[in-house]
Amino acid sequence: MATSSNFFIHTFLISSLTFFPLSPSLADDDTDKPVVEQLVDTLSTIAGPHPGIRKNHAKGIVVLGEFTPSAEASSVSSAEHLQSASTPVTIRFSNTTGIPDIADTNPSSFPKGIAIRFQLADNSYTDIVSISVNRFPAATPEDFLGLLNAVAASGPDTPAPKPITQFLASHPAAKTFVEIEKPAPVSFATQPFYGVNAFKFTNKEGEVNYGRYQIIPVNGPEYLTDEQRAAAGNNYLFEELPKRLKQNKAEFILALQLAEKGDEVNDPTMVWPETRQLVKLGTLTIESIDPNGEQFAKQTMFNPLALTDGIEASKDPILLARPSAYAISYGRRLSGQ
Repeated sequence: MATSSNFFIHTFLISSLTFFPLSPSLADDDTDKPVVEQLVDTLSTIAGPHPGIRKNHAKGIVVLGEFTPSAEASSVSSAEHLQSASTPVTIRFSNTTGIPDIADTNPSSFPKGIAIRFQLADNSYTDIVSISVNRFPAATPEDFLGLLNAVAASGPDTPAPKPITQFLASHPAAKTFVEIEKPAPVSFATQPFYGVNAFKFTNKEGEVNYGRYQIIPVNGPEYLTDEQRAAAGNNYLFEELPKRLKQNKAEFILALQLAEKGDEVNDPTMVWPETRQLVKLGTLTIESIDPNGEQFAKQTMFNPLALTDGIEASKDPILLARPSAYAISYGRRLSGQ
């Protein structure tokens, strides 16, 4: 979906660059702060005052279920939840932005998010945090901050050529991210999600693969038509999912796209070819809405680096910076900021 105006670029970028909150306005002169703190500060400014609320992906719904590994999962990794037993999971679906009542159809609510917590047998856990777009617009936190500063400096009264126009012209990965179509799903249960960061997987024999997660509805993606999207209510996704789960369970395939020699594993702007091997790790079965979901979400920080034996982080700078931004936001949420 090509951008048709600077207003669309401004709105879309501010709301849809999922992993980090937004950078401060250039006028704020907070350059002495760490990059991740600058990002959190600006998300709060953009969203407005919402004390005690997530600074991004504020509007969410929590569900309960289990993960059942496939027969081939253990050939990829020795991780506990990829062996023979099933594992309880808690999953949070969400809209982008720190606005807790944002309309589900609003362009600013895309991409959608999914966070999965696997509750391991020793009372530890491991998390997956993904979005509904198979790429990221920047390769480093600093470059991402540059993109967001360009957005912040491109208000409606800024003369052309606006900073964001200039930035996108010189940063093709960001431009591609902006222009990708992001259709509205029929349900959170019909929306595919993608892990844009690679991880290192090691099996019991010591064999190593790098891979990125894909979380695909068992029955395939389903999206609203333009007419259906225009007619959908502000909370249609949050109203639809409880009704769906009362009728039936929802299932996703958790898969791993494996890198081949020469594939870039430390740059989330680089999408691997679809011809790369896709290993089915197992099935995520969603059974019910968590009756204590709001409290769980308030008290929980999903962490993509909460890993278990058999899975390690890559050296992707975006991946390594994510928990720091999350922790700043989490601390402010708990303190009522």
